[in-house]
Amino acid sequence: MLKLGLTLLIIPCLALMGGYMYEQSLVDDCLDIGGSFDYQNLMCDMQNKQPFIPYMARYPLFVNGGMLLSVLGVFMTVIGLYRPRR
Repeated sequence: MLKLGLTLLIIPCLALMGGYMYEQSLVDDCLDIGGSFDYQNLMCDMQNKQPFIPYMARYPLFVNGGMLLSVLGVFMTVIGLYRPRR
């Protein structure tokens, strides 16, 4: 139970950070060339100013599911640490 708990604790967090950082690098590249990033289509728009849409608003199932799995991983890890070994 301890190994599964640690896996559920770490993997979703890494996936969330990886997805967010990938998108952030796209935004940074777009802003460097003077554009405005279109968050809905994940494209750089050189003509129009695009509104900011938070990552949580665009991917609610991914973010909430990842956090739920991480919390489940914390509980499984705690149970695995407190249960006596056989």
